[in-house]
Amino acid sequence: MKRNVKIISFAVPCYNSEGYMRKCIDSLLPGGDDVEIIIVNDGSKDGTAAIADDYAERFPGIVKAVHQENGGHGEAVNAGLRHASGMYYKVVDSDDWLDEESLIRVIAKLKQFVDDRKRVDLMICNYVYEHVTDGTHKTIRYTNVLPQGQIFGWSQVGRFRVDQNLLMHSLIYRTKVLRESGIQLPKHTFYVDNLFAYVPLPYVRSLYYMNVDLYRYYIGREDQSVNEQVMIGRIDQQIKVNKMMFDAYSLPEDVYNHRLSQYMFSYLAMITLVTSTMLIVSGTAENKAKRKELWHYFKEADRKMYGRLRLGLRGIAGNPPGELGAKVFTRLYRVFQKIYKFN
Repeated sequence: MKRNVKIISFAVPCYNSEGYMRKCIDSLLPGGDDVEIIIVNDGSKDGTAAIADDYAERFPGIVKAVHQENGGHGEAVNAGLRHASGMYYKVVDSDDWLDEESLIRVIAKLKQFVDDRKRVDLMICNYVYEHVTDGTHKTIRYTNVLPQGQIFGWSQVGRFRVDQNLLMHSLIYRTKVLRESGIQLPKHTFYVDNLFAYVPLPYVRSLYYMNVDLYRYYIGREDQSVNEQVMIGRIDQQIKVNKMMFDAYSLPEDVYNHRLSQYMFSYLAMITLVTSTMLIVSGTAENKAKRKELWHYFKEADRKMYGRLRLGLRGIAGNPPGELGAKVFTRLYRVFQKIYKFN
């Protein structure tokens, strides 16, 4: 079938990314004319803009350079979506990259969906943590929870492990679904990838899982947003995202499928756990008060959901957990941190 649109648009948010963005962009170029690469220069102060323009000049019809005033990662994702012309949309952060062989296979499958007129709202692939500190890597797969080789719905989805949530790295949305969801990420806010991987899900009706290690997630730099001390320093932004996720979902009235409802609740609980963890680990009186305010916000906004969260987290991260509970909780967090190396 002759196509008049790109199969997939890749948005590459860039802020002062001159040191590593080329590796990211070069990993997308093997997609050829089937892909659209939207480099969003988010008010960079280094050579990012010049690099973006150079790629756009050398690869016309494939690479677009979008320049904007600094609005943060979320606004760069928003800009990419506004400029996207592809049937599908994926975000690739400028310090990450895609595996070439996996990319070719993914594009071929997406083209098949389009040619066969098969509606797939969300494709899911594996992602790999590439740990800079020790040179190790860990692959997150979904073989135990998602059907393979078929289009499926939420009713066919199993139970996700705690380290197996659907993150931005693993998701390829149908562009129309994202736009229908009305997703609009807040400006100047970190951790909005959790909103991107959460808010649109009720608009997704059909899914497909490819067991390929597509996304390579570079982790371990001291200035990275998931670094523990960085997260504590930006805790107000983590709290903001946590509240927005809570407000986006009330269990179970506005989620049409029980399995989807279970998953979204589990994901919300995990993010709440992370927020509470950072507030506990910081050890400051100010953050202790913020933790109390967070749970008060939940209680006032939706008492039913508040109760489910308290029960789901078994009170450990609640308001307040008590001194003994906080110590136990912190030790558990350190164990999980060592096992999963998530920051």
